[in-house]
Amino acid sequence: MGHSHGLRAGTRYAFSRNFKEKGQIRLSTYLKTYRVGDIVDVKVNGAVQKGMPYKVYNGKTGVVYNVTKSSVGVLLYKVVGNRYMEKRINVRIEHVKHSRSREDFIKRVKLNAEKKRQAKEQGVHLHLKRQPVGPREAHTVEGSAPETITPIPYDTHI
Repeated sequence: MGHSHGLRAGTRYAFSRNFKEKGQIRLSTYLKTYRVGDIVDVKVNGAVQKGMPYKVYNGKTGVVYNVTKSSVGVLLYKVVGNRYMEKRINVRIEHVKHSRSREDFIKRVKLNAEKKRQAKEQGVHLHLKRQPVGPREAHTVEGSAPETITPIPYDTHI
């Protein structure tokens, strides 16, 4: 049996719309504003064939470097052999969404700025470096006695 080698080969599930998301595309997709420097995720919308990126770029995160009327240029990095190659793709806005990858970082920056301000008012030296989560505190389990479990010896008699 033959095997298709087309542009969209192997994208049966990757490009399909999700449950309860089939049909008309939400208007909010078109009302979002993208600016140069924004971090976006490439997420292919199977309902729109125009301006669709190649399957390799689906799920990748990149930076917007160009904005036009109905599409954005996204700069991303692709693993080719033993290196990362910079790739520039032009994608319609139906196939991109704002990335949430920096939300945590921005929230932490704001929180640290607030902590610095409070520490300065109180005249206290402050360490803002993140520490890895240490081991859990020791505790004893009460209400149960230790139980020894041994295998039952194999009996060959019938």
